[in-house]
Amino acid sequence: MRTLLVSDLHYDLRKLDWVLAEAAGVDLVAIAGDVLDVGSALPLDAQIAVVLEYLTRMADRTTTVVCSGNHDLDHRTAEGEKATAWITEARGAGVVVDGDSVEVADWLVTACPWWEGPHSLARMEAGLALAEARRSDRWLWVYHGPPEGPLSWTGSRHFGDPELPRLLDRHHPDVVLCGHIHQAPYVDGGAWFEQREGTWLFNSGFQTGPIPAHVLLDLSAGRAEWWSLQGQGTIDLGEAQAS
Repeated sequence: MRTLLVSDLHYDLRKLDWVLAEAAGVDLVAIAGDVLDVGSALPLDAQIAVVLEYLTRMADRTTTVVCSGNHDLDHRTAEGEKATAWITEARGAGVVVDGDSVEVADWLVTACPWWEGPHSLARMEAGLALAEARRSDRWLWVYHGPPEGPLSWTGSRHFGDPELPRLLDRHHPDVVLCGHIHQAPYVDGGAWFEQREGTWLFNSGFQTGPIPAHVLLDLSAGRAEWWSLQGQGTIDLGEAQAS
């Protein structure tokens, strides 16, 4: 299963164009959150309309899985926690979104929503429990925030998801595709991949320009390749040494 991981596109239409062009060449496009950009002068409603069109076109070309990130929040729940509602509109176009799972080859792929408090965390955990009941073999999560460690290191401090280590210990997914921390692959002490017991985790990072930093995983061959303007790398998932 050839999987393309990108994240933190932040409403850069050049990057969205690139992902759309690459979609037909892979079995799975995984967008690990922050498709929108809350710092843009363009209102979120306008961004959402354009992004939904891109996601629809991607889903026409290949299986497309998108999880929400902190830039994608557009409303508050009844409990007062920030959440993402717009992304569910893509479900009707065949996009796999927050809380959904899809089977690709012999992998179960689950999109994990961004959580902001105990209620949204509980809903996310309930979704993982339902997905685990479907699991027959290998399991991949698309989850915006990496756990504390090299994938969450900015060069000065960690911004790791505080609950993800516990969830990894409970569910033992095989692969987790993340984003959120732009600097991690480029700074001393950071990385684009990490192995925790039986789970491989990846964060491709962020770069400016028309091509996003990205990871291409050939999960059938057990190989991952990272590309960015500042560096590249490969990892054999059967080993713990990068080249």
